[in-house]
Amino acid sequence: MHFTLEQARTLHLAAQGLAASPAKAASRADLARCIRRMQLLQIDTIHVVNRSPYLVLYARLGAYPTEWLEQLLARGTIFETWAHEACFASIEDWALHRGYNAERRHWGMNGAQRVYRSHRTHMHTLLDHIRTHGAVKSSDFERTDGQSGGWWGWKSEKRWLEAWFALGELMVARRENFQRVYDLTERVYPTAPGLPRLTVTEAQAQMTERAIRALGITQARWVNDYFRTKPRLKDRDLTGLLDAGLIERVRIEDWREPAYVHRELLPVARKVLRGTLNASHTTLLSPFDPVVWDRERASQLFGFDYRIECYTPEAKRKYGYFVLPILHGNGLVGRLDTKAHRADGVFEVKALHWEPDAPVDDAVRAAVARALIDTAAWHGCSAVRLASAIPLKTRRVMNALIKEVAT
Repeated sequence: MHFTLEQARTLHLAAQGLAASPAKAASRADLARCIRRMQLLQIDTIHVVNRSPYLVLYARLGAYPTEWLEQLLARGTIFETWAHEACFASIEDWALHRGYNAERRHWGMNGAQRVYRSHRTHMHTLLDHIRTHGAVKSSDFERTDGQSGGWWGWKSEKRWLEAWFALGELMVARRENFQRVYDLTERVYPTAPGLPRLTVTEAQAQMTERAIRALGITQARWVNDYFRTKPRLKDRDLTGLLDAGLIERVRIEDWREPAYVHRELLPVARKVLRGTLNASHTTLLSPFDPVVWDRERASQLFGFDYRIECYTPEAKRKYGYFVLPILHGNGLVGRLDTKAHRADGVFEVKALHWEPDAPVDDAVRAAVARALIDTAAWHGCSAVRLASAIPLKTRRVMNALIKEVAT
């Protein structure tokens, strides 16, 4: 198979559930299916707009009650794990992640092992307390009046809980106001003790195949970043999957490197090549969306150089604090720095940047205006306000389109 770059983008977006706008209102089951399709839903707590995992799902499913995600966690449909970073994953994949995490060298796992070596006695005391008294939150240990409070009055308990979570003794049973509630693994997922134990090698092989399927089309060097496995892969590392017929090597115009498509995506790939499947969705992406979380991949596949700037000092930011890439069709055409003022009912666009080479015309602007209005409504905001820092001409054009689309 030989793809143009635009066709490769379409296949990637189709695999990620972003090629078309949702055809119907989402259900809880749709959320679960969406997470299974992506394999991972990265967690981040920044909430100038809705937190990242909610945004990632919204981009694919449209408006839905955000509490559904916590309900899936509390019901045991999904669980939390270290993967790309802290992520939600389908509960069916617990053994896969546990098998790899048992020996992985992710910074979260390394930190947990260091904490355990230094605080073994306290950690076992904490575990015994949970075993006897039930689930806990880290806030159960906070000082509230300047005096020693909680069980020991220390702030170390949060680190111990996180360490036990990484080491597999605890799981996140549910979240309350997005705060983790920890309990023993055997109580959260009673099936866990009887599941077969995967070796790291077995788990990594499965993760490699799953990453290729989730990405739709990928170079070998991008595969390991999806689950943050090590090391970075080369083409020769995929020989086993090729020989087994699980993936197929393909070509993309102007790329020297080969690319790979999972066999389950071959029917979709053929539709893309025939022109019967095209990308038509316009939406705003989270900074932690799988489409953009690998900077090199986003740059080479979309010509979109994206860097998350919320952890960058303000003076060094180029685009803003929490910048949402704008997806239109099979291109990333711009980026928005946004903030939801829920109490005032205003969705503020602090900055709007169109990509220099993006074919932005009135149809694109109108589609983005509709995406802004819909996203604002999902945040409980009835108005979209473009800040004065945005160039006057851009503000006038976008404000007119927002008004036109809204009416």
